[in-house]
Amino acid sequence: MRLGLALPTFGPDAGPEGILRVCRTAEDAGYDSLWTGDRVLAPLVPGAPYPSGDGEMPRVYENHMDPLVALTFAASHTTRVRLGTSTLNGLWQPPIMLARSLTTLDLLSQGRLIVGLGLGWMPDEYTAVSVPFKGRGARLDETLDVLEEYWASDVFAHEGPLFTIPETVVGLKPRQRPGPPVLLAAFTPSGLRRIGRRFGGWLPVAMPLPQLLGMWDVILKEAAAAERDPSALRMALRVNPQLTDAKTGPDRMPWAGTLDQYIDYARAAAEAGVHELFMDFGQSPATLAERVDLAGRFIEGVRRG
Repeated sequence: MRLGLALPTFGPDAGPEGILRVCRTAEDAGYDSLWTGDRVLAPLVPGAPYPSGDGEMPRVYENHMDPLVALTFAASHTTRVRLGTSTLNGLWQPPIMLARSLTTLDLLSQGRLIVGLGLGWMPDEYTAVSVPFKGRGARLDETLDVLEEYWASDVFAHEGPLFTIPETVVGLKPRQRPGPPVLLAAFTPSGLRRIGRRFGGWLPVAMPLPQLLGMWDVILKEAAAAERDPSALRMALRVNPQLTDAKTGPDRMPWAGTLDQYIDYARAAAEAGVHELFMDFGQSPATLAERVDLAGRFIEGVRRG
C-alpha cells in the first residue's frame, strides 16, 4: 500500500516554508504522494453543516491556498512523489479551463498528477463562483466528458446541455496517456455507481474497514456491470486523525485515537487491499514541527509492521 501526506495548504502553515518542509519530509521519509484540498470560501455561518464531526467547519479552512498552484510549487521542489487533489471541486470553473490546468500540471510534473474530484458540501461556495448547487451530478458527468475528449483528441468540439466548445486544435497533451487518473470522492448510492461506471477510482475518508469495503464492493460490481475491468480501479483513503493521548475504544476509531492506533488502522487497511492511504495531520492543532515528527513516526510504524 502506498502512503501519502497532505500538504499544509490550509491554516497558519499554508505558505512556501511549510510546503517545502513537508515536501522534503515526504521524499526523504519514503512517502509516495502529496495531497491538497480545495476551498474558496469560509463563511462566518456556513449554509450547511460540515459533513463530519460536530458539524463545525474546521477553522484552518479560513486560510486556504489554490490547490493546483500549490501542487505546481510542490512539483518544482520534488522529483519522485505523486501529486494529488483531495479533493478538487471540478465544477467551480468551465471544464475547458480545468482541462488546460490539469494537463499543464501533469506535463510540468512529468506525469505525477492524480486528479481527485469532489462536489463539495457548502452551497455558499457555489453562490460565490456563480455555479448552481443543484444539478451537480449532471454537471460533473459533462465535465468528465470534456476532460476525456480534451485528452484523447487532437481536434475536438463539444456540444452538451451545459457547455459548448467550438472545434479546436488541442496541442497540449498530458504526460500520462490518455490522461492522469481521475478519482471521485462520493458516498451516496448514485455517487458509488458513477465511480464504478466512469471514474478511475475512489477517494473515501477513513471509516471502519467493514463499511469501507462494503462500499468498495458496490463500486467494483458497478464497474463489472458496465463492462469495465474492476481490478483497474484504485482507492486512495484520506485519514484526518484526531490524535489522543490515551487509547480510544473501537467505536471511536478511526475518528479519534493514538498514533499507534492509526498505525494499526493503516496496516489493517493494507491487508484489506486499500491501494493508498494518506494522512492529513494539518486538521489537528499540531505545529508544523510536530506534524513532521508525526509523519516520520507514522511511516516508520507502518513500514515496521
